[in-house]
Amino acid sequence: MALLTAHNLKLGYEGKTVVDGLKFTVNSGDYLCIVGENGSGKTTLMKTILHLNTPLSGKIETGEGLKSSEIGYLPQQTEVQRDFPASVWEIVLSGNLGHCGLRPFYTKKEKAAAKDSIEKMGITELSKRCYRELSGGQQQRVLLARALCATTKMLLLDEPVSGLDPSVTAEMYDLIYKLNKDGITVIMISHDIDAALKYATHILQIGKDIFFGTRDEYLKSGAPGLFSQKGEEKL
Repeated sequence: MALLTAHNLKLGYEGKTVVDGLKFTVNSGDYLCIVGENGSGKTTLMKTILHLNTPLSGKIETGEGLKSSEIGYLPQQTEVQRDFPASVWEIVLSGNLGHCGLRPFYTKKEKAAAKDSIEKMGITELSKRCYRELSGGQQQRVLLARALCATTKMLLLDEPVSGLDPSVTAEMYDLIYKLNKDGITVIMISHDIDAALKYATHILQIGKDIFFGTRDEYLKSGAPGLFSQKGEEKL
């Protein structure tokens, strides 16, 4: 059974439709990249998967016992969030909040999960540092470690390399790819079509032109979103 299935989704807000007719399936171990122009509904879709938004029509179903509390989420950062005055350890540990319910403390298992996530992201030496003092790349590793605390099944990543320099961007993509190869299903919003075609197993293009299929099917389709009239990437 599929891990996540979208059935004829119509998404929008305040009665305004942003995208209509979305149908796609995500199986365990997939790496799905969602591409499309600004305002096409990519973040709205991701929030709908997380049950933060309600579709105008259609539905999303999960399988294999996946719960929304078991999905790790790395949203786009705001300037206020970048200046958050907490330690790396506190931020990563807070990724377990979805498992705590009303319990006002973390268990040994949750603390061990945070420690393991920090080690996977290679930021052990930053554990006691204040988050606001870190570089952009270090902050993204912290937030990815936090998202990992919530899941062993699925990560949702909204533009995880936004604002990072090329070398740090490459490092982040490699980390995400390794997590996927280790068994975590990845759904990532990206404007970087080169990266999408390099790492993803499947592509979902949304907006005026909708496409869902494997990476190779996307390349063969000549999807309108691949290139602008000037031959430049526009996703």
